[in-house]
Amino acid sequence: MQELMGQMRAAMERYEMIHPGDRVAVGVSGGKDSLVLLAALAQLRTYYPVPFSLVALTADPCFGGEPGDYTAIETFCRDRHIPYVIRRTRLGTLIFEERKEKNPCSLCARMRRGILHDMAKEQGCGVIALGHHFDDAVQTFLMNLFYGGRIGCFSPKSELTRKQLWLIRPMVFCEESHIRRVAEKLSLPVVPSRCPADGATARQDTAELLTELEKKFPDLRKKVLGAMQRSHVDNW
Repeated sequence: MQELMGQMRAAMERYEMIHPGDRVAVGVSGGKDSLVLLAALAQLRTYYPVPFSLVALTADPCFGGEPGDYTAIETFCRDRHIPYVIRRTRLGTLIFEERKEKNPCSLCARMRRGILHDMAKEQGCGVIALGHHFDDAVQTFLMNLFYGGRIGCFSPKSELTRKQLWLIRPMVFCEESHIRRVAEKLSLPVVPSRCPADGATARQDTAELLTELEKKFPDLRKKVLGAMQRSHVDNW
């Protein structure tokens, strides 16, 4: 955990993600990434040189028309004195049953993010922290290239001027395998995914391709991220 928090702190300081007095909303999907982010930020706030406070937010897609069970996360947040807000939505029904989207992930992510933005503003937050990590960044870069024919990625820190919000991704230097080990070691209350598209996405295909490519090109993921930084792709 200490190594991961060190990587997070390095990213937060390099990209000036947090300023004194920020109220940071953590987007909590219930997966390992967002829970490790929340747990690490909860510890970091006790000694980070820039004071900040936390709020945890969940936009429940209600897959199958049924609300998810986030009881264990509520307890987790209460034990750490973190306010936790859940908003039940119709995203699952809208995307999979009404619109029957063939490629649902991008639309679902955009819509869920929009809901989180509104929730953050309602909670008086000027910053939203998301759980995207090192592997997500490399995969997104390659997906934009392979599927969209463009060079680009999400940014470690970006401003939503219309919403007067900043999006930060403190785990961009943290590898997924490390995050998984931390989640298991801390016994974090991960909520099993009920998404119908889980495990059958372009991101999963790209992750598997990277695994194969690294057998021939060692450290390919680190080389891709390094190239993004040297070229300052999307403020990297």
